[in-house]
Amino acid sequence: MDIKKSGSQPSAKGPADYFTGTVRIDPLFQANDPARAIGASVTFEPGARTAWHTHPLGQILIVTAGCGLAQRWGGLIEQIRPGDVIWFSPGEKHWHGATATTAMTHIAIQEALDGKPVDWLEKVSDEQYHN
Repeated sequence: MDIKKSGSQPSAKGPADYFTGTVRIDPLFQANDPARAIGASVTFEPGARTAWHTHPLGQILIVTAGCGLAQRWGGLIEQIRPGDVIWFSPGEKHWHGATATTAMTHIAIQEALDGKPVDWLEKVSDEQYHN
């Protein structure tokens, strides 16, 4: 058994290469081999968002606070709220983040394939974000 005590893992700033705006990442868990699930609580300040990206084995988001946005490539921007659970299929190009006026926090869970949980792509433009 391994217990990660609250506050024992430092928060990190979302890297500017993969995020627009102010984003805080609080690690929750990283499975040991042979398990491969990774989880984090991610808080997006108003207007903050991920870049476009994919996950080799998919991703689950559980919105815990605020109001956010999520979009898959070619789809409409969807509003997401606390209690919503979002599934992105393996390889599905997407982004997610806060609305322009409201922060949003979600728990993100994904599995790593060959040690890699995400493939980062181009940033979401302001035009794409505001459509």
